[in-house]
Amino acid sequence: MAALMAGVAGCAFAEAPATSPRPVLRGSTATAPVASKSVRSAEALIKASGLDGDIAYVVADARTGLILEARSPNTPHMPASTAKALTTLYALDALGADYRFRTHLVATGPISNGRLNGDLVLVGAGDPTLDTDRLAQIAARLKVSGLREISGRFLVYGGALPYIKTIDPDQPDYVGYSPSIAGLNLNYNRVHFEWKKGGNGYAVSMDARSGHVRPDVRMARMKVVERAAPLFTYASTKNVDNWTVSRRALGTGGSRWLPVRRPDIYTGEVLQALAGSNGIALPAPQITGAVPGGTVLAEQTSAPLAEVLKDMLKYSTNMTAEVAGLTASAALGVKARDLSASGRAMTAWLAQRYGINSASFVDHSGLGAGSRISANDMVTALVKAGPNGALHSLMKDIPMRDAKGKPLKSHPVRVQAKTGTLNFVSALAGYMTAPDGTTLAFAIFTSNEARRARIVAAEAEAPRGAASWNKSSKTLQQALIERWAGVYGS
Repeated sequence: MAALMAGVAGCAFAEAPATSPRPVLRGSTATAPVASKSVRSAEALIKASGLDGDIAYVVADARTGLILEARSPNTPHMPASTAKALTTLYALDALGADYRFRTHLVATGPISNGRLNGDLVLVGAGDPTLDTDRLAQIAARLKVSGLREISGRFLVYGGALPYIKTIDPDQPDYVGYSPSIAGLNLNYNRVHFEWKKGGNGYAVSMDARSGHVRPDVRMARMKVVERAAPLFTYASTKNVDNWTVSRRALGTGGSRWLPVRRPDIYTGEVLQALAGSNGIALPAPQITGAVPGGTVLAEQTSAPLAEVLKDMLKYSTNMTAEVAGLTASAALGVKARDLSASGRAMTAWLAQRYGINSASFVDHSGLGAGSRISANDMVTALVKAGPNGALHSLMKDIPMRDAKGKPLKSHPVRVQAKTGTLNFVSALAGYMTAPDGTTLAFAIFTSNEARRARIVAAEAEAPRGAASWNKSSKTLQQALIERWAGVYGS
């Protein structure tokens, strides 16, 4: 358990922001040796990888759709985060590349001598990129409006999207990559937990830090307790997230991000603190189920959707994918009450738009293990989206690596793709450009569901054998890509 905390604080979450809530890159640090100069058969490469489980792939000419090579092409597999590539297509089609998420403050009455005679309402549209720095800009604009106090209530409205407690209920309560979703979101709906050992035990803090400010948070509370297990416990009372953590796992100090389960209250509380620093007295936030009429005093908009989605594909942010998918479903007239309903709407859209018939999505991020798609259908979508389409331009560069895992900048093959990783699931789908300029579309799905089924709760974040299995899968992925470049790119 101590090793688990040390790994989280010192690896996956330490590179995630001590100063910013942006997640770390996923799927970009695995070692994958370069294939030999001679072109080996796909079966020889699979055997050499030592990878156990199911393996499926399809590679096709990205311009004509001609399938060049395939293995189990029509078997549905868990796409993991490669699902975000399809969510990108869905959101761009429904909302447009220039769509922006808007967050604003509405006054329901007039302001006289700095006093609002009415309620102040924080209205969200689901902006997944809103962080504490940008919320501070809203507070600063509120100060410019002349407001100093209000006679009524401070309300928060997150009803633009359905409230979803966690993206995947099968994940542990404490993992930051499965937060809540609402129409008001802040810092990817995560709170920063920090601890330091002192003479009288541990000093702990919970804050909403961002690049320049780090207000303390009251709606998320932590208590250090003496026990062997579990690592964390979670309970909610009156819109407060109550956490406990095992003292034995803490060591001398560290930090990690924890999910927030009431993002509307969280956002309102942080704005209350930021307004206070600007000389504006606000009462504690209360949830409202409707947007009242009134005057807009301050607002903040996101970057254009295309930029938001590019970051989502780069950092594999689950919350952004779910917000984009839910917002797209709403724009298409689907009144989805949960992620599974919105996932079904995207599944139907994929069938209608791209002729995909093997897909079944339970969410938009690929975090839920119930989603499925075949390699053939994934490549069909990539081909129809086109090698010169918006998706290709938004995808992350995936470097080829040497035997020590170091990126090879001079490698002649270029890959723009989306990675996907769950426990004993590894996927890669996108476009590759061979040395002669030939562009291929490909999808590689690998999984071992039997090994997934044997994972125990105590190992949920880092199951035994998962890291080495994932490394073998990525080794195979690169070897296949280099094979295809050698066979079909000359």
